[in-house]
Amino acid sequence: AMAAGDAGGIAKAFAAEYAKTPARLKLVDLYLAFTVVTGVAQLGYMALVGTFPYNSFLAGFLSCVGSFTLAACLRVQLSPGSEDFKGKSFEECFAEWVVCNLLLHLLTVNYVG
Repeated sequence: AMAAGDAGGIAKAFAAEYAKTPARLKLVDLYLAFTVVTGVAQLGYMALVGTFPYNSFLAGFLSCVGSFTLAACLRVQLSPGSEDFKGKSFEECFAEWVVCNLLLHLLTVNYVG
């Protein structure tokens, strides 16, 4: 019973702190969750159906991993407490993220064939 109370308190404290998060970061968090769900769905599909076009599975899964990594970097850059990226504007960070995603998906489509 003690652990359940602690977990509930932790969840409430997390929810209270997360409510203070800017809307842009919440949107990035939603995208991060989407990439995780997409990657898990691809793994599940591979486990159920098989890996016949293995390069297609790899391209899709690595696209999810790469998208997650780039979005995590974007979230770090946009975080209000990030001292390393104080001088960068939202537009600059977002433009870099878009260019990197274009390169990632260009390589992904090239790998699929």
